[in-house]
Amino acid sequence: MADDLFKALADPTRRIIIDELVERSGQTLFEICSRLSMKHHLGISRQAVSQHLAVLEAAGLVETRREGRYKFHDLNTAPLRQITERWPTPDGPEESTP
Repeated sequence: MADDLFKALADPTRRIIIDELVERSGQTLFEICSRLSMKHHLGISRQAVSQHLAVLEAAGLVETRREGRYKFHDLNTAPLRQITERWPTPDGPEESTP
């Protein structure tokens, strides 16, 4: 699972998509494409955005739900929490080495 997560986060376009879902979760593919084009000036096709969303979904970072004929994409931060729990920081103040 960690490999899929790091692969998903390695791409700058996917990180922008995550940023957009942080700002407003529950967007359709059309909404995401519009925001990428208008806000970030990315000339990316709907198919390419859909493929990026598939990678994010495989990593568990995006969950989809259908309502009628619309498909909504929601951010899931649980995989990120699992990574931070994997390598916890020591409790207490950091020790400095001379």
